[in-house]
Amino acid sequence: MPTELPPRPLIDPAPISPSASLVIPAFLARVYAWMAAGLMTTALAAAVTLSSPAVFSAVFGNRLVFYGLLFAELGLVVWLSGLVGKLSSTAASGVFLFYSALNGVTMASIFLIYTSSSIASTFAVAGGTFAAMSVYGLVTKRSLDGVGSFAFMGLIGVIIASVVNIFMRSDMLGFVVSCVGVIVFVALTAYDTRKLKMMALAIDGRSEEGRRGAISGALALYLDFINLFLMMLRFFGNRR
Repeated sequence: MPTELPPRPLIDPAPISPSASLVIPAFLARVYAWMAAGLMTTALAAAVTLSSPAVFSAVFGNRLVFYGLLFAELGLVVWLSGLVGKLSSTAASGVFLFYSALNGVTMASIFLIYTSSSIASTFAVAGGTFAAMSVYGLVTKRSLDGVGSFAFMGLIGVIIASVVNIFMRSDMLGFVVSCVGVIVFVALTAYDTRKLKMMALAIDGRSEEGRRGAISGALALYLDFINLFLMMLRFFGNRR
């Protein structure tokens, strides 16, 4: 189930810095560094869950616990997305890493369903797609606001349909959700990247506001990538 609900309505500001060639790379480097930290935390949490029989049994031995964690993730990311601008950068980074770890615990289940080789290959495909759309978001001169609004509406539909399908267990609905989900997260990756590029021009990346903005951006891109990977895994993953 996708757990994305990042702060989409970022204002498209007018550039205020004359040294955009220096400001943008510095800010985005911080964003991608935090995103990488989140992905590594997720991978580590998944590895710990799989290697610890006690943790594994506690999470996957009780369906209520597992679904409780899934809904806790959704609630946490909604809360973080809404309050990241009010939290200190230290608090926001701590919550982001905690969310990444919690996500890793629940994502450990994919290793029970799919082969390790297909997970690795799908991760590579998702990574390449994500990188291509990020580059597009950086170089395009289009605002992408229309794309972002359309994709965000699609995201709401994907989340609702995914929750419904937890109980329906419909293969057809799951297939449709995956198809729409890939399109949605590809579009959101380009949209979010461009918004972060414009944010870099509007704030001082070295300030507290800039550090919070980097965490907010890392959360958005982390969620775009994770959900794109999970949607693609339903197509390219080989079941055990």
